[in-house]
Amino acid sequence: MTETDPKARRLGYARVSTYGQTLDTQLDQLRKAGCERIYREKASGARAERRELQKLLKDLARGDEVAVTRIDRLARSAFDLFAIVKRIVDAGAHFRSLAEPWADTSTSTGRLMLAVLGGLADVERDLIRTRTSEGRARAVARGQRMGRPCKLTPKQQRDALDMRAAGATLDEIAKYYNVARATISRLRG
Repeated sequence: MTETDPKARRLGYARVSTYGQTLDTQLDQLRKAGCERIYREKASGARAERRELQKLLKDLARGDEVAVTRIDRLARSAFDLFAIVKRIVDAGAHFRSLAEPWADTSTSTGRLMLAVLGGLADVERDLIRTRTSEGRARAVARGQRMGRPCKLTPKQQRDALDMRAAGATLDEIAKYYNVARATISRLRG
């Protein structure tokens, strides 16, 4: 934390995954580290929408420091960790983990580690994309239909096409089946 900025604050973030766990140890450590305000929540680290974390990120000011007891309290993956720390740094604030001294963006080593973390996050993102693509290809090869299920059964689809061929309008057919007009217009015979 920069000593020259008297308005800079030391903010803490504490999180536990389940309601059976307690925040007490994290809160004690963050208070001892000088955190004047601690954002706390009981939520899975896998959840993207963590209300208190979002508040913390929104409240950041230039020169502030965000502290966590361990980096796994902030994020579950390198990709998420990099994205959150990048938001902190982009706000002109610093990040540090009490248990991992290398995770301190106010030091040159910490900034180097952030750059390495960014590379790891990029690799992780590519691996996820590749596995998803491969899984989708395997599902299609097994004959699984991708996307949302159709609102109409195959028989209803045939009947709707027959109604269309007999002169019924798209709106009439859609109203009959209680579906959107686009559902009927996408049917192919």
